Amino acid sequence: MIKRLPVLIFLVFFAFLAKSLFQDQTEIPSPLIGKPIPTFSLPRLNAEGLVSDIDIVGKISLINVWATWCVGCLEEHQLLIKLSQGPMAIPIIGINWKDQTDSAIRWLEERGNPYTQIAVDYEGKTAIDFGVYGAPETFLIDDDGVIHYKHIGALTVDVWAQEFLPIINELKQ
Repeated sequence: MIKRLPVLIFLVFFAFLAKSLFQDQTEIPSPLIGKPIPTFSLPRLNAEGLVSDIDIVGKISLINVWATWCVGCLEEHQLLIKLSQGPMAIPIIGINWKDQTDSAIRWLEERGNPYTQIAVDYEGKTAIDFGVYGAPETFLIDDDGVIHYKHIGALTVDVWAQEFLPIINELKQ
């Protein structure tokens, strides 16, 4: 029995590793769901002052972690533009993550700016507090500042319709 114990331990670890390799990375649960957004205060992109967690409270909104070097951020950008416009517009707060200020400003000038506010997280400490794995990631926040949903990866029309909208509609009731 003792001779088999190392083999058994190895098989258990291997099973956990194999499971994580085949898990959909956009479905990683967040321990922050149902909890207030982390406290933060970050400089604004290309403006004086700070963006903080207090600025987000009061409206249902999105927090979108993005960067100019992020391919998925480019893929989702036009959808974010559409979501920020029109009668059903939702405020989108951008957190520019580990990026160059000049690059971020130029990127938004060329592609449009869907964000009502843009915070800059040069060192990535706030992103760590949010449990960010990589850009892009988008959080749905209620008007009390509580996180209701987290999406890892580029937003798509289908993800918006199937995951975000039902929660938003429920929050508005």
